[in-house]
Amino acid sequence: MDIVEFFQLSSGKWFSHRTSHLLSTSQSEGGKSEILVEMLANTDSEVTRLCEQYKIDPRMATCSIRVRWNGGLEGQAKQSGTTVLVAIADPENPNQGKLLRQTEDADNPPPGRYIVGEDDALTLITEDGPISAEERLWFASPNLRLRTGIVKQADGFSAASFCSEIRMGVTKPAQ
Repeated sequence: MDIVEFFQLSSGKWFSHRTSHLLSTSQSEGGKSEILVEMLANTDSEVTRLCEQYKIDPRMATCSIRVRWNGGLEGQAKQSGTTVLVAIADPENPNQGKLLRQTEDADNPPPGRYIVGEDDALTLITEDGPISAEERLWFASPNLRLRTGIVKQADGFSAASFCSEIRMGVTKPAQ
């Protein structure tokens, strides 16, 4: 599997159930969200704008998605947001590369990295100042996706999470 196929398989509407564990306090939290993943064409204005922001030719984009979510942790106010991700494959090794990202809460976050392993799992690695995060996503079946994550901060704060995501619908991939 490559990044294009992984993103295509991820397209659709998902119900996500998340459990987070704050390692410093041994406190656990649960939450639920709805997630919509849509493939974007390289000519999409959000993709071209993001590539230009990072000074990368949009024709170098391997594939792109928009992720929208709505939900939150139990006992807290619901949150919603949108993220655009653009994969730029490494020409020497197309199963890994840069991951450009545009989020609502950061103007120009540094690019992340992605790796699609031989086990067809996608690993996303991002670092932004004192915060580093690593997420691993894989499909248990076409309509069940699993995700683990760990976030570390320079001050020693760490959090781990596990999500099970069930597909609720499918969107048509971008042409």
